[in-house]
Amino acid sequence: MDNLVRLLLRFVLVPLGYFASVIAGACVILIGEWRIGSLFTAADPGDRALGFIVAIVTTVVVLFMLLMLMWLVAAAGILFSEAFAIRSWMFHVANGVVSAWIGAQLFAPTDGATAVAGDPFYVVAAGLAGGLAYWLVAGSTAGFFKPILRSPAERAGALPPPPRRPDLSPTSPESPPR
Repeated sequence: MDNLVRLLLRFVLVPLGYFASVIAGACVILIGEWRIGSLFTAADPGDRALGFIVAIVTTVVVLFMLLMLMWLVAAAGILFSEAFAIRSWMFHVANGVVSAWIGAQLFAPTDGATAVAGDPFYVVAAGLAGGLAYWLVAGSTAGFFKPILRSPAERAGALPPPPRRPDLSPTSPESPPR
């Protein structure tokens, strides 16, 4: 029963962690590279409202594009971490950086227009934020075969204590020579 619950938990946590990583990466790109705060500094209140609407529309479009394009890239690292129960935050952050970098290359225009994520600094920062967000939600408990908590028998104290090491005191005949 514990294995079934753990499997169902992984089916919920992995997409939730991926969604959290995309939101974190999109926030870094939107706030950093596009300087969303400058949209709200207009003197005219009508321009501020327009800036707010532009920010919402831009956020939705970028979030949708990141969800669609970076899923395939990040899925390889996510499946690898789930299969081998890799719980290292460094692995997940590196997976986020690689996914963001490849995803930014997929956005690269061919007609000479400016790219959606043109500055490599913000691409790497978005990958770092996304990888860390994934690790916080789902990566720190990655893997189906390694339980998060102890088994019910261990919690109840039904298992025997671990075997004791032999006494290696100086008077013991088994002690190594000094």
